[in-house]
Amino acid sequence: MASFAAQVGDWCAKVPVALEIVFKEAAQELVSQMDQLVADEIYDTPPAPGYKRTGFLRASLMASTTAMPTLSRNNPGVPVPADLGDVILVINGADLGDTVYLGYTANYAAFVHYGAQGRTPRPWVTMVAQRWVMIVEAKAAEVKRRLGL
Repeated sequence: MASFAAQVGDWCAKVPVALEIVFKEAAQELVSQMDQLVADEIYDTPPAPGYKRTGFLRASLMASTTAMPTLSRNNPGVPVPADLGDVILVINGADLGDTVYLGYTANYAAFVHYGAQGRTPRPWVTMVAQRWVMIVEAKAAEVKRRLGL
């Protein structure tokens, strides 16, 4: 995969603040699309018989600039509101050139994503990750328009 700077074009490298804006806004858009797709693919479908929806999977998305979040947390069994505030703070605090790791910490996230025990896979993370280049291109065009470049 091409470098981030190559993805957004030479014009952005000439305006350093534009590169940072595109980086952060593209990462935020990726998070937004992951959140929407997990809602559409999982929470907008009927739950398995006997399963109580808590929203924990959706709420377990974490971000880090040091390491990939791990699948380590048990579902508390009570409703958990989704709040992307901490994820957005990590993205906004990242420096250009940092790697932003995004991952779900619900210990069953991989089972939902890949399917398990005869359940249909719901690969929302993979589906959105495949959109990365398009997200960057769209954000680059938007930033270019906003900055009059």
